[in-house]
Amino acid sequence: MRSRDRGSADVLALVLLAPVAVGLAVLVVFLGRQVDARAQVQTAAESAAQAAALQRTPVAAERAALDVVAAMLVDRDTCDGPVVGIDLSRFAPGGVVAVTVECPVSRRGVEMIGAPAVAHSVTATAAVDRFRANVGPP
Repeated sequence: MRSRDRGSADVLALVLLAPVAVGLAVLVVFLGRQVDARAQVQTAAESAAQAAALQRTPVAAERAALDVVAAMLVDRDTCDGPVVGIDLSRFAPGGVVAVTVECPVSRRGVEMIGAPAVAHSVTATAAVDRFRANVGPP
């Protein structure tokens, strides 16, 4: 009879520990998204600033930065609706371009742990080469 009691205890322990294990796994997924989102936002901001700095006009610089961010932040499970800010106030030979990317981290699939809303914001700058920039016709 002892073997039947032992089996019941194992099932009870499994029933009690399974939700905890699932919750812990979901928490690990959420924390991984945080790290991944931060890295993606950092890379997108740096790449967008560099792409903008290589353009010859402010209009082309803005378009290049937006295109780079759109191409890099396509995973909606990591970054849910990025917002891009581009500062071209010093876009001139020898000047600086600044790109700010803000990314709210998606909580899709991790709602069960009550994950807080988190957004990462990164500002990256790139120098405009004095021989590359040209505010007039090329």
